[in-house]
Amino acid sequence: MMADDWQDESGYLPIGDHGLIGDLRTVALVGTNGTIDWYCCPRFDSPSVFASLLDAGKGGSFELTADTQARTKQFYFPDTNVLITRFFAEDGVGEIQDFMPIPEDPREADRHRVIRRVSCVRGTLPFRARIAPRFDYARQSHTVHLDGGRATFESPSLTLALTASVPLETDGQDVRAAFKLHEGEYAVFALDRVHAGLESRGCPIAEAEDEFAATVRYWRHWLSASRYRGRWREVVHRSALTLKLLTYAPTGGIVAAPTTSLPEQLYGERNWDYRYVWIRDAAFCVYALLRLGFTEEAEAFMGFLADRVPLDDGGPAGPLQIMYGIDGRRDLPEHELDHLAGYRGSAPVRIGNGAAGQLQLDIYGALIDSIYLYNKWGEPIASDRWDQLSTLVDWVCENWDQPDEGIWETRGGRKNFVYSRLMCWVAIERAMRVATQRGLPADMRRWRQCRDAIYRQIMRHGWSDDLQAFVQHFDDDVLDASVLMMPLAKFVSPTDPKWLSTLEALGDGLVSDSLVYRYDPERSPDGLQGPEGTFSICSFWYVEALARAGRLDDARLAFEKMLTYANHLGLYAEEIGHTGEQLGNFPQAITHLALISAAFNLDHALG
Repeated sequence: MMADDWQDESGYLPIGDHGLIGDLRTVALVGTNGTIDWYCCPRFDSPSVFASLLDAGKGGSFELTADTQARTKQFYFPDTNVLITRFFAEDGVGEIQDFMPIPEDPREADRHRVIRRVSCVRGTLPFRARIAPRFDYARQSHTVHLDGGRATFESPSLTLALTASVPLETDGQDVRAAFKLHEGEYAVFALDRVHAGLESRGCPIAEAEDEFAATVRYWRHWLSASRYRGRWREVVHRSALTLKLLTYAPTGGIVAAPTTSLPEQLYGERNWDYRYVWIRDAAFCVYALLRLGFTEEAEAFMGFLADRVPLDDGGPAGPLQIMYGIDGRRDLPEHELDHLAGYRGSAPVRIGNGAAGQLQLDIYGALIDSIYLYNKWGEPIASDRWDQLSTLVDWVCENWDQPDEGIWETRGGRKNFVYSRLMCWVAIERAMRVATQRGLPADMRRWRQCRDAIYRQIMRHGWSDDLQAFVQHFDDDVLDASVLMMPLAKFVSPTDPKWLSTLEALGDGLVSDSLVYRYDPERSPDGLQGPEGTFSICSFWYVEALARAGRLDDARLAFEKMLTYANHLGLYAEEIGHTGEQLGNFPQAITHLALISAAFNLDHALG
């Protein structure tokens, strides 16, 4: 089949048929057919340049493929984020090396250079390219100026320059190239951002080779800091490399995912923009990064929280928002882009996120747990930060006993979610630990009273005698996978009879072949239409809960099964569909964080 035919008849590759490259400020998604069909410049949350992932006709793309019948395979250059797409044809074998250099000079970082290095490694192969940017989510027109091997795409908000080592042609909007390579020959395409403070550059073949070598060195040097030596080194390190790609270097924030509006269910309405920093991810980030030995990244994320998340800035929903922009901004208005069809016609396409204004009390536990972990394994908390933290804990003591929208950001009204209460308990309990360990001033009597009141309330109202399990919200009989965090957060012993009974109930009610549904939306309406897939983070929580309960054979089998649901590169979207397909925004940071945690703790339990 032709390389283009890897797409289904709708013109879209499966979500999981993509790899990721990036420069710690933004990323590009590259399909197994060699097409870049998602790229925002200059930042993760900037308007798209290529968005054919969200509209195959209008979104724009950078196609580069073998112009003949060919099979394709894709892999990462070992221990790096350099992506290789290979083409296997009757007359030869070729490959594309895709990467974004990570220069030390901050001025060069503003270039956001995408380099596509094409080679023929056996025989002879024809290639073709089509570069079709559609600026500002395909809302802005642009002009093209062609000067030899350089094409300049200019829109009102952004200018990009394409340099190539092969002849280029233009039709006034797009740029094309057709060329043939013999064994050992290379061609290079480089796409750069152009602005007043940055000189334009070409990218000859020799320079591209140097940039390739430098990028490989960068990633291998970074990964060498990992302390993980366990059974699942390859998948853990791929998760670590992915998390690094999702880090916005100027602030240290880690985006939940680099995409928007990839559907949790085809033709459903669960399409959200994840290109922001969720406070919920804080504890998972710090735990995973410090466990692996990436102290600089953990420190940078804590710096984001310290510099851009005010702990004592009160508001109607509390001191904290649930998410912030990668630069720390609070205003993330949500609206729909009606002119884009959505992935495989799965509208709406949304930018911004209206859930930013929700009350989700669990984030306080996540934040304070991250500070506790960093205080324990990283740097001791500063005195002024402790004063802010104490104010935050006092707020939790005053506000924990109220309904909220919960961890799953439901849009069906506030409820007394067990997970929210659990994490309020974590917030107070971890703050008490820090105060005790460091001898810091705290209203321990009040904090202890609130902590114990939350515990008793969960035990009384969060337990179902009928189900013999902890449930989603008070005085109901709905299961929820978020309670898997109970033993992980040290709220209950992992071998407590009530917990073991809950684990059995979750296994019977929400688990399918190691995959875990977060809840049943039919039994617990969430304000949105349609079913959804299994949640990958919950599946890794399940592995860890099994391991801590001593069910090591079950835990290891569930973990190994879960690894088979990764895409061909070891990447995970938010959800897994009924037939094993990746669904939702891709790749998702918190899933890879949960994978690292599960692998680390399962390794430890297995000895």
